[in-house]
Amino acid sequence: MAKAKTTFVCSECGGTTPKWEGKCPHCGEWNTLTETLAAPTQPHRFAPLAGASPIRNLAEIEARELPRQPSGIAEFDRVLGGGLVTGAVILIGGDPGIGKSTLLLQALVSLSRVTPVLYVTGEESAEQVALRARRLDLATDEVKLLAEIRLEAIVAALTEERPRVAVIDSIQTLYSSELSAAPGSVSQVRECAAQLTRLAKQTGTAIVLIGHVTKDGALAGPRVLEHIVDTVLYFEGDTHSSFRLIRAIKNRFGAVNELGVFAMTDRGLRGVNNPSALFLSQHDRNVSGSCVMATQEGTRPLLVEIQALVDGAHVPNPRRLSVGLESTRLAMLLAVLHRHAGVATFDQDVFVNAVGGVKITEPAADLPVLLAIMSSLRDKPLPEGLIAFGEVGLAGEIRPAPRGQERLKEAAKLGFRLALVPKANAPRQAIEGLEIWPVDRIDAAIERLRG
Repeated sequence: MAKAKTTFVCSECGGTTPKWEGKCPHCGEWNTLTETLAAPTQPHRFAPLAGASPIRNLAEIEARELPRQPSGIAEFDRVLGGGLVTGAVILIGGDPGIGKSTLLLQALVSLSRVTPVLYVTGEESAEQVALRARRLDLATDEVKLLAEIRLEAIVAALTEERPRVAVIDSIQTLYSSELSAAPGSVSQVRECAAQLTRLAKQTGTAIVLIGHVTKDGALAGPRVLEHIVDTVLYFEGDTHSSFRLIRAIKNRFGAVNELGVFAMTDRGLRGVNNPSALFLSQHDRNVSGSCVMATQEGTRPLLVEIQALVDGAHVPNPRRLSVGLESTRLAMLLAVLHRHAGVATFDQDVFVNAVGGVKITEPAADLPVLLAIMSSLRDKPLPEGLIAFGEVGLAGEIRPAPRGQERLKEAAKLGFRLALVPKANAPRQAIEGLEIWPVDRIDAAIERLRG
């Protein structure tokens, strides 16, 4: 009997190599090659897409706005860019139990009132999905359900039923009988995603794929999975908290870095109209070590409280810890504070936290972080009603942040009276109820607060 042919597939990039190597020759990652059975040669699977198409001038192609189907959940539609696009493939990932299946079941129930939908469950039985729907008090009369993990059966059902929207829960549980690898393997995930994407483009069905994440929070499986789909969404939040965030990382039909905010209730996920209130702590009085920053998530301005605690170090190597902010940037900011403002923290433990479990990746958090650290170090609260934003460079300069006007208007709407901002972000026209303090260097910002 002939020995089965094997190949080695990279779990990061999906590249293949005939023999094992410590380093992937395609992406350069170490120890990511796993042995799988080689897929049989079947060029006919994608034959319908292999036909020659004529070459055309780009200017001759008619560009039209694609119609969208609102999901009935405003925060979900915001992240998608206005709704579901015909034939789009959406990948949504998040930690187990965070609410991915709940949100998509709610969306399908809302969509079922106006268009045919199909829910394909591979992780749970049909009875378990029915129990969830009953617990959430959802009217599922028009929602069709298929409990199946074999790709060929799912493709046949989608072809026969022709739903406008289909949810696959989850892509890691599917397998194709054309491959001998186990479900969840690199080859199976890649093959199933490619076949479903091909089907979505041919039939016009919008397909939402639920994906598992690794312990580092990244989507499991090869990175080619993110390149195949049209939209990639991440479900964030602490499972011990009632608030959830959905962030768009990739979107071919809308803006990226949009943010949707939800609250988990006994009736499922509900959109939050004023998310800034979630990320601001309610203090009875002004406290030290706290500074409110105005951040921008896509088109939505948010106010987030940054808290800092500076305490004397009891070990030779002081600790620097940040939660919700870039930890590698904290050490750099402390060096800038020492070099250009004369404030030393080499003998202090420094802890920084973004309230509410939100993750801030933009550099406009630099100035609020340093102001919160200064406030905690001196045990002196910042002026009441103060907000700040701005990137701090290595030379001590404060650089502008994009969409400064929207940030300031959001702060004024929520009752803040004072804004410490980069000089380039100072508005040309006064904003009612908000006093602007423009600064261009970190030492000038600290002196302004002292004065």
